[in-house]
Amino acid sequence: MRSSAPLLSVRDLSVTHADAAHPSPADVSFDIHPGEVVLLLGPSGSGKSTLTLALNGLIPHAVPATMSGVVVAGGLDTADTPTASLSTRVAMVFQDPDAQIVTGTGYDEVAFGPENLLLPLDEVHRRTEDALRRVGLWERRDENPDRLSGGGRQRLAIACALAMGSPLIVLDEPTANLDPQGIDDVYAALTDVIAAGDRAILLVEHNLDAAMGFVTRTIVLDARGRVAFDGPADEIIRSHADELVAMGVWLPAATLAALRMRDAGAQFAELPLTPAQLAAALASERPDSASPTPTGRPQHPGHPQDPAGRLQDPGHLQDPAGRLQDPGTDAGPTPMDRPDIRASILQTARPTGAAPTPIIRARGLTVRRHRTEILHGLDLDIAPGTLTAIVGANGAGKTTLLQALAGVVPPPRRQVSVDGMDPGSASPGELASRIGFVFQNPEHQFIAHTVFDELAHGLRLRRTSDAEITARVDAMLERFGLEAKAHVHPFLLSGGEKRRLSVGTALITRPRVLALDEPTFGQDRARASELLALLHDLRDEGTTILIVTHDLALVAAHASHTVILADGRVHAAGRTADLFRDERPFVDAGLRLPALQRVLAAAGQALA
Repeated sequence: MRSSAPLLSVRDLSVTHADAAHPSPADVSFDIHPGEVVLLLGPSGSGKSTLTLALNGLIPHAVPATMSGVVVAGGLDTADTPTASLSTRVAMVFQDPDAQIVTGTGYDEVAFGPENLLLPLDEVHRRTEDALRRVGLWERRDENPDRLSGGGRQRLAIACALAMGSPLIVLDEPTANLDPQGIDDVYAALTDVIAAGDRAILLVEHNLDAAMGFVTRTIVLDARGRVAFDGPADEIIRSHADELVAMGVWLPAATLAALRMRDAGAQFAELPLTPAQLAAALASERPDSASPTPTGRPQHPGHPQDPAGRLQDPGHLQDPAGRLQDPGTDAGPTPMDRPDIRASILQTARPTGAAPTPIIRARGLTVRRHRTEILHGLDLDIAPGTLTAIVGANGAGKTTLLQALAGVVPPPRRQVSVDGMDPGSASPGELASRIGFVFQNPEHQFIAHTVFDELAHGLRLRRTSDAEITARVDAMLERFGLEAKAHVHPFLLSGGEKRRLSVGTALITRPRVLALDEPTFGQDRARASELLALLHDLRDEGTTILIVTHDLALVAAHASHTVILADGRVHAAGRTADLFRDERPFVDAGLRLPALQRVLAAAGQALA
């Protein structure tokens, strides 16, 4: 029996957006108590982000939607309480940090909320400094938020929520734009917040590898927006893994790997949820798995993670720097020794022949923003027909490089060539005919009033016939699961639907080069897989693809080539399979290989 009243109580909540035929979420009921960290899962379009907006009164007070049911936050009915009052009960961090940043410096942004609570000046300063230090932005407190990277602005938005002191913090994909260190910083800060036991967190998150050591409970919405499962996170994922996969819900990478290995014939007494648990399960398949490790501890599933999602030392699997060590190759066979199981887990880049003439070439590329030089004399070649990932820590210049290569931010003339065209001097029509660009924030590129017209816009500019426009738009709607949203305003789509639409608008003119900034951001597992499959199909058809991403697991599995940026320069570049053989270039650039890739490599599978 719980001894405290819930911080949040939701009863029979249904929300129907304008122009939507059905509510999503629908008939949702749950409570959140102090000390809980609740992970909200569900396929794209199930209503996760909409649900979060109803918890602090933005629905129904600010967002045009019809709401039925009751939401009570801190004893206040959200339908009858102004959102300003509700902000002291529920703090919100949006999927898009730009939607909530309003001031000219980081300090002012974090202080804005406490100041509006009319707190004493000393208390405002204490809260502001504490929040900025927790997310690693105190030294940049006087900078304009516009000068922060996307991940930096997300951390700033989290600091704003922390400073409000609200008992419940709601975060919608807070780590989507963060590098590994940024993810660690965020979860360490959130762990401190929850440690006292008087607060709670509701988290919408796709990066479950970082979240699994942090969350205590999982609520899963199905495709109709109804509660499918609600209970302890590990129990829900292990007991319903196959159902969650069928629904298209993200699962921890180690769990997905184990499911693929199980389908190929491997046996697991219990599905692993973390890379350490997978490593232990693989080791337990060896003939002498019951023998102690060199440190004297037996191996078994369940090696812990700290709250930030970092692996704790499970015996001999990690060195002090956190790198996974080879558990030994002479102890007998493991499931990873079977070629069919190895093939089910790790993809390899396709071999390339003689180096072709680059379709994209940069020489001495230098880009400045606000008098600050972001890219410093960068040289780069991109071969045609490749899928190249651009990676690096937050602030390394990834988005700036992608935008300069695509002409979104015109580079200096004669420093970049794309398919024989200079983006620094090309007209918008010339750019659109060769390069399709997908922004990190989909809303930055929407200009039409319906999804259909958004997709049709580029074709109309090229004077395509009405019949062909209709055929190609209908095909794109079907390909991205947006048929039912053809006449809906793009801004009323879910975050995942907006991302799919933005990709569709870039693809519909069939450019030779496609550039995407964080293409899987906001996507459920099924839609992300579909998008990546589509990118592979486009590559097979000859399209050259550039992506910026923080997801190194995605890079390992899908990119043929990788460019590692550090401080506005190319730190390393080459075939992905070659780069992933040695983690030093990643570590030196402020990154680290995903724990799952290191586990599998340590278990006997080279990434070649």
